[in-house]
Amino acid sequence: MYKAVGFQLLATLLAAALSAALFGIEGAWSALAGGVAVVVPNAFFAFRLAAVRGRSPSAYPAAFFVGEFIKVAATVGLLALAAATIKDLHWGALIIGLVLALKANLFALLGRN
Repeated sequence: MYKAVGFQLLATLLAAALSAALFGIEGAWSALAGGVAVVVPNAFFAFRLAAVRGRSPSAYPAAFFVGEFIKVAATVGLLALAAATIKDLHWGALIIGLVLALKANLFALLGRN
């Protein structure tokens, strides 16, 4: 779980660097906002699932589905917050950061033991 969040954080930093080279400082902040909108809710979701790990097996599915719903709602909320607060938001860079952070989970699965 935490490995996937780490890959997402690295992908977000890579997206910010790539967007800075392509679109300037506004692009870097926008890509960072897009990636952070994915990384932060996923980190809290991973912490929540780790906390439920020792409980009864019947509690895990409920915690998973409620946590997944909260994660998606938090991602949408953070994206809306970024759109409302970043003055010169570059939408292309934001989507680059968002997509790279979302697809970083694939690298975590490939590196799985």
